[in-house]
Amino acid sequence: MEREVEVEPGVHLWVQDLPAFSASPAAHAFPALHAVAHRAAEPVLLIADADRPGPAWPDALVDLLRARHRVIRYDHRDTGRSTHAYDEHPYDLADLAGDAVTVLDACDVGRAHVVGMGLGGTLAQLLLLDHPDRLAGAALLGSTALEGTDDPPLPRPARDVLRMWQEMTDPRDERGELAWRVEYRRRLHGDGLPFDGLEIRTLEQDLIAHAGRSDALAVHAQADPEGLDRGDELPGITVPTLVVEAPEDPVHPPPHAEHLAARIGPAAHLVRIPGMGHALPSSVLEPLAELLIDHAASAEGALRR
Repeated sequence: MEREVEVEPGVHLWVQDLPAFSASPAAHAFPALHAVAHRAAEPVLLIADADRPGPAWPDALVDLLRARHRVIRYDHRDTGRSTHAYDEHPYDLADLAGDAVTVLDACDVGRAHVVGMGLGGTLAQLLLLDHPDRLAGAALLGSTALEGTDDPPLPRPARDVLRMWQEMTDPRDERGELAWRVEYRRRLHGDGLPFDGLEIRTLEQDLIAHAGRSDALAVHAQADPEGLDRGDELPGITVPTLVVEAPEDPVHPPPHAEHLAARIGPAAHLVRIPGMGHALPSSVLEPLAELLIDHAASAEGALRR
C-alpha cells in the first residue's frame, strides 16, 4: 500500500506500507523464525541515508524482513516522490526525525522497530532519546554517535568519498548522473566484498524511475545540523539497540560503531558483518536480515518480560 503523508502544510512524504507475509520461504532460512513466527511482531520502520529515498532499501531485504514483520519505508523530504521544495520549506536535519514519528502516526503504528542507515541511524538516535515509547527496538547501520563532549578523535571519511561529495551537484545529463552514482556507490561499497556494478546500476535506474527525475540529490547537506549535538544523552537509552559495524565503511570506518555502542552503554549490542561497507549489496542481505529479525524478537521478548 502506498500513501502520501503530510508532515507540514505543503510538504508530503511518499510512504509504502507492506504487510508481513502469511507464509514465506524466507522463514526457513532463519531458525529464529520458527520460535517467534506465531507471535504478533511489531512493524519495522526503515529510515534511509541522506538524500536516499525509501526504495534504496533493497526489495530483497524488505521481503526477508516481511517473513515476520510488517515493513514501512518512505521517501525523506526532497527525495523520491516526496515534496522537493527545500527553498520554500527549509528544515533542520533533526526535523526529519519528527517526520518518522508522523509516518508512524499516519500508519497507525503505536510502536515499531526502527532501522536506520547513515543519516537514518542519526535520526534513529534522536527517536531513541525523544520517543522511546514508540520504539520496540532499534538498529543502527553505518552510523556514528551524536556529537558529545570529550569525544575521542575518530577517522574522517575516506579522501575519495570526500572528493565525490564535492561533485554531487555538478551538472550532468541522465546518463552521466547514472554513471556518477554507480561510481559513488562503488566507493561507498568498500573493498571487502566483490562489487556488482550491474546490480547497483539497476537499483539506481529504478530509483530514478521512482522519482521521475535524474538530477543530483544533495539537499540534506544544506539542512542545519542544529540539535544533533546530544551525544552526552546517549547513555540514557534503554531501548534495545543493535549497532552494526561495517568494517569496510569509508564514511564511518571503525571504530565509529564501537564508539557509538559504548556511548549508548548496556542497551547496545555491537555486531560486525565481515566485508560490509557503507552499502547494502545482495551479499550482506541475508546475514543482515537474520541479525535484524533476531534482535527484534529479543527486544519484543524483553518488552513482554
